[in-house]
This record gives sequence, C-alpha cells and structure tokens, in this order.
Amino acid sequence: MTVAQPDVSVIIGAYEAMPYLVECLASVEAQTIDRGRIEVIAVDDGSTDGTGEYLEEFAARAAMPVTVIRQDNSGGPSGPRNVGLGKAAGRYVFFLDADDRLGPEALERMVAMADRNGTDVVLGRVEGINRKPPRSMWDRSFDRTDVFSSNIKFTLSAQKLFRRELLEQHGMRFDESLWTGEDALFTMEAYLRANGVSVIADHTCYYLVGRDDGKHVTKSGGYSLRFDSARALMNLIAEHVPAGERRDALLVRPFLVTLLPQFGPKYLKDSEQVRQHKFQLAKPLMEEFWSEGVARRLKVEERLRLHLVAEEKPELLKEVVEFVKAKKQAPALLERRGRHVYLVYPHFRKAAAAVPDTIYLAAPREARAFPGYREHSAGGTLLRRAARRARRVLKSRDAAARTRTPGGTAAAA
Repeated sequence: MTVAQPDVSVIIGAYEAMPYLVECLASVEAQTIDRGRIEVIAVDDGSTDGTGEYLEEFAARAAMPVTVIRQDNSGGPSGPRNVGLGKAAGRYVFFLDADDRLGPEALERMVAMADRNGTDVVLGRVEGINRKPPRSMWDRSFDRTDVFSSNIKFTLSAQKLFRRELLEQHGMRFDESLWTGEDALFTMEAYLRANGVSVIADHTCYYLVGRDDGKHVTKSGGYSLRFDSARALMNLIAEHVPAGERRDALLVRPFLVTLLPQFGPKYLKDSEQVRQHKFQLAKPLMEEFWSEGVARRLKVEERLRLHLVAEEKPELLKEVVEFVKAKKQAPALLERRGRHVYLVYPHFRKAAAAVPDTIYLAAPREARAFPGYREHSAGGTLLRRAARRARRVLKSRDAAARTRTPGGTAAAA
C-alpha cells in the first residue's frame, strides 16, 4: 500500500521545553489541516526535564504520524532542525520552536497560499506573548513578493513554511558552526533562491512565546558571536546579489539589526577593553560592506553611529550613544530654502570631529517627522523656528568651547 506524501512536515527541536511543550503540541493537534496531510518530527536535544518523555507520550496518542528522535545535546537549534529536515517527507516543512505555538488554521492557510501562488516560502503573521514580535512586514498580505519588494528581510527567524524541494535542490541546512543568527542565514538564502514569497498578514499563524524563565532554544554567547553572525549574513548577501542598490538594501538588515546594537546603550557599560575589541571586530565588516548606499537608508543617528565606527572614533561615539540613550530629540536645522534638513546630533559641524554634513542630512521620510516640516514646505514658520533654535544651540556650543580654551582663544570643539 502506497502512503500518500504529507503536505507539511512540522519539525520541532526541543530542549528543556516543559511545560511550554504541552501548549505547543496542543496547537499542532488543533490544526484544521487533514491529519493525513501532516507529519510531526520532534527532536529532543538531550533534555533532562521530561521533554523527551512527553514527546513520546504525544506520539503514542496523536492522530497524525509523529516521529520522536532523542539525541545528546548539540548546544543549539541548528542540529535538531537539520536532523528533522533529514527525516522530513512533506512537500513543505515548517520549523516550530517547542516553547511557541501555532495559530488556528495556520498550516492549512499557509499550504493553500503556497499551492495557489506557486511560491516557495510563506510567512504567516506573528504575534508575541511576553515577547516583542516583528511588525513592519504585516501591513498587508502578498500573494507573491520577494525580499527586494517588501520588508520581509526584517523577519529572518525560521518559523516559516518552506517548500522542501527548494531546500533539497540547493542542499540548504542550518549552519551549526554559528552560535547565533543561524536562522537568519538560512531564511535569507531561502528568500534569495525562492520562486516567490507569500505573506499572510491578516491572520495570526504563529505565537512567539516569552518564557518566564528567560530561556529559549537559541544559543547564548558573548558579543563577539554577533559579529560572526553579521559577517556570515553579509557574505551571503554579497555572494548572491551583485554590488549596487539591491545589495545595499539587503545589507541594511545586518548593519541595523545585528551590528548597530553592539554600539548602542550596552556600549556605555562595556569596559575599555571590550570597546576596543568591538571596534576591531567591526573594522573588516565596515571596510568591506559599509557604503554610502547603505548609509543613506538609515536614520541620522543610526548612520552617525556606524560612521564613527567605520572611521574608528570611539571617543566621539560615546557622546552620541549617551545622547541617543537619553532619548533626546536633535534640533532640526533648515538650509537651502527648505531643500536640506539637518538633525543636529553631537559633533555636527565641529571641526575637530570632521564628520561630513551628509551624515546629518535627514531623508524626506525622517524630516517629515519633525513639527513644522509640512507647514514650512507650504509656507509655514514652525520649521524656521526650529532652525533658529538649532543655530542657537550651535552658537552656545561654540561659545562654551572658546571659554574652556586657555587664554580665551577660539578653538574647534
């Protein structure tokens, strides 16, 4: 008797997942997709809290085929996912974390979306429970899109529906040498290789659960691992996308999400040795991948921080990070009859800092966030007032710098 191929293989990597695993598996059982169209492959990664035993109990009573694999602890999610992927028989695979849960009808809707549009990856709307989920990609549903035409580059977790033929054709597996960011690498490659991506934005397909104990499947590790992750993702993007606008648009993601936080508020708590090491780790990445095309896609304060990293100016970076941490609003300076709006963050037009004005130049979408921008472009006065305030700030800074100089001689701040 020939057994029909399942539509979807749900791959669950589980480590010390109790009691969250109970609701996770209940969400699988509650799926509306026909039981003959689904299989579950669960990999217990050396748990000691009863996770493996509960998986076996579930397999014994579940109405769908369930395979349980128990192995020694591998140290992170990549190993179990790869083991599960090697056993999968479904047309599609879905990676479900053992402490999260599926939304109602999630698998049925995602498989139908992929079949209807012939797409290779389907993103289902994610909601958070005690965790902050990604937001920017759920404004609207797409039957078919790609990584260049949408915000999907900002959700690179593995909890998506992938056509298994795509993964097998390219020998795609999770990189077990990475201690963090392995899902970002896998998912970005799938986006780049996919014959279309679908987005379900009007129905919650996945619940991202924050554990009370703060533990998650993701490997933990020090800051240097974040630089490894950024490097891997940047190299992947460069390998698949020729230099130019499209590459720059994708490189925004590792710069903004992975690299920039290392030079945010946590930087102020770092020792001098750690700060120097971070600059050393960032240097080859900035030299190879940082460009004007990436920079102009960022907000001014983001661009300024990364510019100072690229220029190896840690003493200037600290003041900017303190300004950002304090959540201060930089004054807006209007010049050239409204064509240019500069945001006066620290070191603006200080000769000693030598930061180009272009670093402080707000893109139209950012300039519009400042009170009076629209009114001024139509003849109003609010932004002119903001400009006068900004000039007063610069003037007072210059005066203070001259006062601090021995003998009262003018000096660059």
